[in-house]
Amino acid sequence: MLGIRGIVDLAQVDLAKILAVTNQKGGVGKTTTAVNLSACLAELGQRVLLIDLDPQGNATTGCGVVKRVALPTVYQILIGRSTIADTRLVTEFGFDVLPANRELAGAEIDLIDIAQREYRLRDALVGLRGEYDFVLLDCPPALNMLTVNGLVAADAVMIPMQCEYYALEGLTDLVATLKKVRGNLNPVLEIEGLLRTMFDPRSTLTQQVSRELEGHFGAKVYRTIIPRNVRLAEAPSYGKPVIAFDRSSKGAQAYLLLAEEILERRASARGHGASSGELGVAP
Repeated sequence: MLGIRGIVDLAQVDLAKILAVTNQKGGVGKTTTAVNLSACLAELGQRVLLIDLDPQGNATTGCGVVKRVALPTVYQILIGRSTIADTRLVTEFGFDVLPANRELAGAEIDLIDIAQREYRLRDALVGLRGEYDFVLLDCPPALNMLTVNGLVAADAVMIPMQCEYYALEGLTDLVATLKKVRGNLNPVLEIEGLLRTMFDPRSTLTQQVSRELEGHFGAKVYRTIIPRNVRLAEAPSYGKPVIAFDRSSKGAQAYLLLAEEILERRASARGHGASSGELGVAP
């Protein structure tokens, strides 16, 4: 039976903000966001750890790491055979990464018989939160044990989404999932923000869905919008974040603006004290 474990009091010390980049719908820019936001936060002087929780390992290769030879990986951390300190790699882009490869797919089975399996990642992070300003978790597009570990370890979630009709339906399901996780496993979990990705302002539907998001979620919707951009799509094939691939591109500039907005939000949250204790969305 699921239960609530002890809560880390972030007010006691200046600990890393742990953000799970998640959406149960695939192809919405989760990995693109996790990699490029990590690079842009590092560019702004932040200490960043990116954790690849997807067996596809796309965030790993997007950082220039060859996932076939990236051992140990986050898989060994989850099953207790390695530590984060022994697994993290320093990228040439100013941030650290915990790599993943297809071996991570076996974690679903291997974790079945492990006690408190939902808390494996959170427990592994406890001793390292003081070493970083941000920890970004690139979650797979499914509600499996890897995603649950990410949501339990996180302080908040960032939800990348395209402004299309089916995205609204998926968002409703995701919010319901987050409320269940908050109620049973992680009582401090909240929505950090909704990020509009692959945005095409020429589309009437895109504009309509964008307005609906702003109307329902208000300030939870980031001001920054990530445009549909060729350079963003090309950068992963070179093993680079877009800021290192083409700094002048619209995609790179958008993620720099997003990083600045996140830092502004964090500074504002510190000035106003703790969160309200709610998930941050209407019922």
